[in-house]
Amino acid sequence: MLFRLFAAFALIPVLEIYLLIKLGSLLGAEATIALVLASALAGAWLARQQGLGVMLRIRESMARGAAPAEEMVDALLILVAGVLLLTPGFITDTAGLLLLVPPVRGRIKAALRRALEDWVRRGQVRVVRFP
Repeated sequence: MLFRLFAAFALIPVLEIYLLIKLGSLLGAEATIALVLASALAGAWLARQQGLGVMLRIRESMARGAAPAEEMVDALLILVAGVLLLTPGFITDTAGLLLLVPPVRGRIKAALRRALEDWVRRGQVRVVRFP
């Protein structure tokens, strides 16, 4: 767990800076900045579109009286994608854009479900149900 936190807060920004410097030396500073801004704008637009779609599905589920569990996970992953896209850099932009691809997001949701089921089975997470 400590290594994951270290990677998230130290290694990823260092790799982002390294990649930005390398691409800047190959493409030029203006083109690199334009690419970062273009990917952020495109990603923000996609996140907004998908977020609105998920909000409509949540509303429809609730109108039917169904719990919008899948839609809420989609909304959370789209929010994470938006945060990644707002973070300058190509690695985070790529990760954010991948989260906006529905089949990729579906695989991540399935992996999260399996992990949660495993944690519950091991007793690492306790599920409490209210009447």
